[in-house]
Formats: sequence, C-alpha cells, structure tokens
Amino acid sequence: MNWIILIIAGLFEVAFAGCLGKANQTTGTQSLWWMTGFIVSLSISMLLLYKATQTLPIGTAYAVWTGIGAVGTVIVGIIFLNEPATFWRMFFISTLIISIVGLKAMG
Repeated sequence: MNWIILIIAGLFEVAFAGCLGKANQTTGTQSLWWMTGFIVSLSISMLLLYKATQTLPIGTAYAVWTGIGAVGTVIVGIIFLNEPATFWRMFFISTLIISIVGLKAMG
C-alpha cells in the first residue's frame, strides 16, 4: 500500500512542477491560480511522501519519488510546455526509468 502512496506522491510532484511551469508563463490572476495549484500539490506530495516513508526506507522512497517527479515533469514539459524531445533527453529519461524499476525490484 505504501508503494501506491509513494507513486501518488510522485504524481503530485509532477503536478506541482507543472503548475510552477505554467505560473511562470502566465500573469495576473491566471498566475495566482497556478501558484495555488503549486502550493496545494506540493503540500499533498510532501504529506504522502512522509506517510510512505513510515514503512519504506527513506533512501529508496526519496529516490523513487524524485525519479517519478523528474520523468513525469519532463513528459509534462514536452507535451504541455513545448520543451524539446531530443534523442539524448529521451535516452537519459529511459535510464532513469530503468533505475527506478531497479530500486523497486531491490527494495
């Protein structure tokens, strides 16, 4: 169950990074709404990470959490923020995914 909580925490990390990216692209009230989403997503992500680390090793949990956030944020950046999807960028994201799976398999 705590692995599921950790994955959800990682997805909220993607959400807060995505909200931050959109907040930087907007102004006024729209930017305020994105910053609100950032704060809410950040809070939920941290709370769920804390909950998951009550039974999972902190080193593994943190690495998986940041890995999910990094991979997800790159994907969100490519799809929604017009960031480039170069070969090397996708290659290294793939190696990160393999590392996350490896940590899960060993933990």
